[in-house]
Amino acid sequence: MIHEINTADLSRLLKVKNVKIIDVRPTEAYNGWKLGREKRRGHIAGAKSLPAKWLKYIDWIEIVRHKNILPVHDIVVYGYSSQETLEVADRFQKSGYKKVFVYHHFVDEWTCHIGLPMQNLTRYKNLVSAEWVNELINGGRPQEYENDKFVIVHSHYRNRDAYLSGHIPGAIDMDTLALEAPETWNRRSPQELKAALEAHGITADTTVVLYGKYMFPDNKDAFPGSAAGDIGAVRNALIMMYAGVNDVRILNGGFQSWQDAGFKIDFTDIPKTPVKDFGVVIPQKPELFVDTPQAKEMLVSPKAELVCVRSWPEYIGEVSGYNYIEAKGRIPGAVFADCGSDAYHMENYRNVDHTTREYHEIADIWMLNGITPDKHLAFYCGTGWRGSEAWFNAWLMGWPHVSVYDGGWFEWSNDPKNPIETGLPKEQPQSFKSLTPQK
Repeated sequence: MIHEINTADLSRLLKVKNVKIIDVRPTEAYNGWKLGREKRRGHIAGAKSLPAKWLKYIDWIEIVRHKNILPVHDIVVYGYSSQETLEVADRFQKSGYKKVFVYHHFVDEWTCHIGLPMQNLTRYKNLVSAEWVNELINGGRPQEYENDKFVIVHSHYRNRDAYLSGHIPGAIDMDTLALEAPETWNRRSPQELKAALEAHGITADTTVVLYGKYMFPDNKDAFPGSAAGDIGAVRNALIMMYAGVNDVRILNGGFQSWQDAGFKIDFTDIPKTPVKDFGVVIPQKPELFVDTPQAKEMLVSPKAELVCVRSWPEYIGEVSGYNYIEAKGRIPGAVFADCGSDAYHMENYRNVDHTTREYHEIADIWMLNGITPDKHLAFYCGTGWRGSEAWFNAWLMGWPHVSVYDGGWFEWSNDPKNPIETGLPKEQPQSFKSLTPQK
């Protein structure tokens, strides 16, 4: 039997360790967007994000277990809609959870009283929904948007077919090669970045919304990254911010979210509208990147960490991770922050629908491994994409001093003077678990 509780009951249950509070609203609402009539943004402090949308996945119970929501826990479910709240509560009950409660007063009571604890993602506005983008391109004035010019960018790596096979109406395409050089896979020079951004119609005061299309990358392909445009979008976003674009947004879940929302898909090759001048001197935020000399300084500093966002086989030297990198191993002293299965996947940072993972979960796993917000953190991978996505998560959380080591394993391993480690580290990482199997 499912029991309904009131606000006083829930306040008491928050103090009970065996209770899991479940937020079934969209991830954007959990992060901080006001999608209903709530007076305060975000979620009930300590709540887990489990959108009702995920009920459609056949492996729903596996998603739940990976979030450490177990049958031994008492469950409290809340959301915007009583119907969705009850549907999720019913699924819990049918899945063997003995004590399941519903709370229907989140909007009209919990968010109205300042003394009731809530949390939100610090930079939630930089992670937007498909609905937000749809309102923007249709002439509306979505929340947290105060500009009068924007560009929607479909990011890809040498794969215009990903764009031409369907994109958001009005979006232009951008190859990641426009912003990073294939000789080093590092960001391009300020002069090259200026020319590329101007050619794509982007100035420092343009709102840029980026997304990519996940197309099931396969390491056997000649260019596996061509199918990982979702990660490439974050890479482009980082370089734009480094250059000086003031308002950069990522579509949470990428093109998958647009499809899931059922919005119109366009197949037109939209021409770019160049601008005469980017508007500011590049780079405006040089601190977003570190290069090899600074990375070496960070390795010996008690106030910094070089954070390896690669897969476990790459970290211990079983594989290099790339068909164009021969060297195997890791940078000695780097802290492990597992990306997922390989160089082209970020399962440990994504939900089953490709939206960004619940930020509390990412922070908790990082902190177990000594990755904490009081240090200068430089994330790296092989060539910059995965490191950029991990960086983006830390930046969204408001961590104050986070960068990407742009050279990564590619640059480090190409210099024979740089030390390399292989095999199991002396101290095993405390946690590097994945979130969910991909659908």
